[in-house]
Amino acid sequence: MHRITVVGGGFVGLTAAITAAEAGAEVTVYEAHHTLGGRARTADGPYRTNEGPHALYNGGPHWAWLAQRDLVGPLAPIPAREGARFRLRHRGALRRTPPLALLKLLRPGVPQAPVDQDFRTWATGVAGEEAARVAAHYAAVALFHHDPGALSAAFVQERLRRATRLPPEAHYPRGGWASVIDRMAARAWNLGVRVETLARIDTLPTDTPVVVATSLAAARRLLRDDSLTWPSGRTALIDLALRTRRGDAFIVSDLDVPGWLERFTAQDPSLAPAGEQLIQGQIPIAPDESRADGAARAEQLLDLGFPGWRERVTWRRDALASGRTGAVDPPGTSWRDRPAVDRGDGVYLAGDQVAAPGVLSEVSFTSALTAVSLALGRKALDLDQA
Repeated sequence: MHRITVVGGGFVGLTAAITAAEAGAEVTVYEAHHTLGGRARTADGPYRTNEGPHALYNGGPHWAWLAQRDLVGPLAPIPAREGARFRLRHRGALRRTPPLALLKLLRPGVPQAPVDQDFRTWATGVAGEEAARVAAHYAAVALFHHDPGALSAAFVQERLRRATRLPPEAHYPRGGWASVIDRMAARAWNLGVRVETLARIDTLPTDTPVVVATSLAAARRLLRDDSLTWPSGRTALIDLALRTRRGDAFIVSDLDVPGWLERFTAQDPSLAPAGEQLIQGQIPIAPDESRADGAARAEQLLDLGFPGWRERVTWRRDALASGRTGAVDPPGTSWRDRPAVDRGDGVYLAGDQVAAPGVLSEVSFTSALTAVSLALGRKALDLDQA
């Protein structure tokens, strides 16, 4: 029987542990925190917030993997009336429909964007400067970057297409991401995975293959490998509870600068007490900007989409999310150029900033499967087909 050690008990670590255990391996997971989940944790009540969006995209391979194991669980559907409350900030005002400039880059027949050119330059050449600007800002919902137009055109185009696909790919597990993590943890335990919480690892074991399923910064410190770096987004994360009021927006997407507000209790009222609604804002900020700068931009969107919100606040939390928003690819690079999964000497890296394709958590999922395949001495996954 193979023995495998997994460092990190978040979504990626549990994916690796379940995959290895299903293949017959003896698996031990070490998690530094007192609970599992990593960045996929959901706060205990009464306001059940996540460290980021609550959505789970159904267009990637991880959805099928979770569904086959009955790990997705109940979903919170978006009521039709809420879908009609999607708003776009454009030129300082809210509008119900996307500007024509944005649609120019979404129409059939738009060519595949190049890897080695920035999105702003490529999109301007295809559809004009206004189209490039609003499309880049809209794509920030799947990028969390303060200047999406400066990134690889191919990278941004893929995420723009995924974020605007109809019907929407984003689905919402009822109760937040923690409900998915709880089901994954139960499956791991049922498969015989040994889970050690409050177990911070400073030195890797040498008697088993090791899957390091942490953030890239944590992996860099653990492996003492300064090459483990890759660009990521940086956002001001605003969680806000308001007393319910009819007519509030469901989503406010900023096309003037990157930013996004979403009222998560629109589809899942269980995330806040009765009579209150839970809103989350993700505001990408530049390296020289502060959390307060992002919060000020979030408040501008709140003024537009949630009139009188200041008098209705029952709870608020502001945070800074740095390096926790997945990889972003500069021009001339793709996922293949990120830190490799196989680090040599039986050590394998998994996470959202490593060499694996996908959007957001899909990168973590694909890298976890690849890491386990290599750790078990099997052929690596064909990532181009993942």
